[in-house]
Amino acid sequence: MNNEDLRLMRQIAKETVYEVHDVDVWSAIFELVNAVEAGIASFKKRLAVEKGVTAPSWNPEKIKWEPAKGQSGPYERSDDINNPEFKAMLKDLAAHHGRLTRNGYFYWTFKNGSTVGRKRRG
Repeated sequence: MNNEDLRLMRQIAKETVYEVHDVDVWSAIFELVNAVEAGIASFKKRLAVEKGVTAPSWNPEKIKWEPAKGQSGPYERSDDINNPEFKAMLKDLAAHHGRLTRNGYFYWTFKNGSTVGRKRRG
């Protein structure tokens, strides 16, 4: 390979990078992400039917969360013990050894066993 070939390869690589940054590519990427999400949802439904596995029954939006600050930065915490959604979440956390990630949030149980923290992931 001579210097001219090398220069030509560099130019092709640079043009390819510019094409990837083009707006038309982003619509295709979003389409791909939507298809993957639909596939995951379909897989979850099929898994529930085939293996009897169900999704968690609790809704974090129905739980009262309070802002807090810890060593790793801001997070939210709840001890909404009279709320059935909170009780279902505690049960799910116990089944996962006190820690789990769901819908972009990391949830954990505090040592007292009745307080839960959550922090957005990513």
